[in-house]
Amino acid sequence: MRICSSGIRFFSQHVLKRDWSTLSLLRAQTAHHLPAVLSVEEVRRVLQAATPVHNQVSFTTVYRLGLRLHEALSLQVSDIDGQRLQVHVHRGKGAKDRYVPLPAETLALLRTYWKTHRHKTWLFPATGRDHTQSPTAASPMRRSSVQGAFRKAKHRAGLTKIGAAIHTLRHSYATHLLEAGVNPRLIQRYLGHTQLETTMLSLHLTHKGQEEAYERLNALMHGLLP
Repeated sequence: MRICSSGIRFFSQHVLKRDWSTLSLLRAQTAHHLPAVLSVEEVRRVLQAATPVHNQVSFTTVYRLGLRLHEALSLQVSDIDGQRLQVHVHRGKGAKDRYVPLPAETLALLRTYWKTHRHKTWLFPATGRDHTQSPTAASPMRRSSVQGAFRKAKHRAGLTKIGAAIHTLRHSYATHLLEAGVNPRLIQRYLGHTQLETTMLSLHLTHKGQEEAYERLNALMHGLLP
């Protein structure tokens, strides 16, 4: 039976007229929910449903590089190392620098998109209400507008998965790499996680990992019963 701490506090203070210091130690348990994750096909659908082009490219960058949204929007032209196929992320969580692999196809996409505005600094400059202000923008695109665009794209793509937001693309990136057999330590580095446990949370979301676990469990338990 669960005990409501607020109810106990009210009863003790207003009925019993007592102010027990131990009541301050009572806290509701924090619920821990696994993050949502999209399949490769679902990611493809939501990317195709994204409009205008700056939203589509920003979503694609979040997914293909496994970035946090603010990391993607803060990317500068000088962060892209096309020769080494890497992206320098130095505005990440905790002010920790890292390099992430840049797929050649993504590099081509970013170059093509940059030519639409040719901003000297920002890769994703603010577009303005009429979507014509990018070349002279003083700041990158706003997070709220990109998040709203993702919700619309998700609706157009017919995705009903609970909890799916633009950050889901980052979780999906980690999950898909794990399913492809990429070393978790490398994924940890790409994501910029301090603890491997944070990265390994994605293991709970992989169909491949679950299938392998079932197979090994069945093999281990086979023949144990008389």
